[in-house]
Amino acid sequence: MALLLPLNLSFPPLPPPADSFGFSSFSRSLFSINHRIPAKSVPVLHSHSNLTFPFPGPQFEFSEKARACRLRITPRCSANSENEESRVVKEKSVSVILLAGGKGKRMGASMPKQYIPLLGQPIALYSLYTFSQLIEVKEIIVVCDPSYKDVFEGAKEKIRVELKFTLPGKERQDSVYSGLQVVDLHSELVCIHDSARPLVSSGDIEKVLKDGWLNGAAVLGVPVKATIKEANTESFVVRTLDRKKLWEMQTPQIIKPELLKKGFEHVNREGLEVTDDVSIVEHLKHPVYITEGSYTNIKVTTPDDLLLAERILSMSS
Repeated sequence: MALLLPLNLSFPPLPPPADSFGFSSFSRSLFSINHRIPAKSVPVLHSHSNLTFPFPGPQFEFSEKARACRLRITPRCSANSENEESRVVKEKSVSVILLAGGKGKRMGASMPKQYIPLLGQPIALYSLYTFSQLIEVKEIIVVCDPSYKDVFEGAKEKIRVELKFTLPGKERQDSVYSGLQVVDLHSELVCIHDSARPLVSSGDIEKVLKDGWLNGAAVLGVPVKATIKEANTESFVVRTLDRKKLWEMQTPQIIKPELLKKGFEHVNREGLEVTDDVSIVEHLKHPVYITEGSYTNIKVTTPDDLLLAERILSMSS
């Protein structure tokens, strides 16, 4: 169930574009778009915490109605309590692998989607700043093409964690493996995130980090809202899947480093191809916990996604 927020909210002005990145405010000329999102209300998922984006300049946030964690079979679920006694992930114990090497062909822009300005700031920097504010994070390893390294280099003065760089691979799993090679040996968790998901909240990250520590592997996800049908090669329905058992996967995905290394040994030895990170440990028959996230944690893949992200960030009359 979604909460409809009226568009009569106001926030402090967003910071001006960072000149050092060479980006101006987002121009519609990047795309050929002939439609707009209706100016009504934007659905926002209930969550355990506020959605906050800690980028340089004025801070802003909008509250989401809290709701209890869904009843699960396993008791190893992150609690709602935010006090220090409930903290199970140590300070400076997490290495973040930020995947920023994709080409973004579906966006149809002149640059990869993760570097397109979103309200004056490159998309990839939103999650970079969010992770850099968490006390659990020790380092952020950016997997990107060297030609875009300066986008992140320009943010070094504004973050409080170590920043590393490594080259992307041909496939997603190759890029993750590349990042894993430079993870600090003392890190206790590896947190893998798509830089094209700029709206991930610090509250959801905290929850999935706890569940990853307790279970060895965890992933943010949201219950599927649509009816999903399985079809045959002739496009006839074979069966209707039980929606109550279906989840849409998001990032970040959290895995203990020794488990991730063991998983890579297995998939590389067997020549397996995986489309998300926790699938690597699924092949080891290791259980992966799903932490319920937020529907606002969208992946910006198409022009429509970009418009929706803009709308979420700038919800005002």
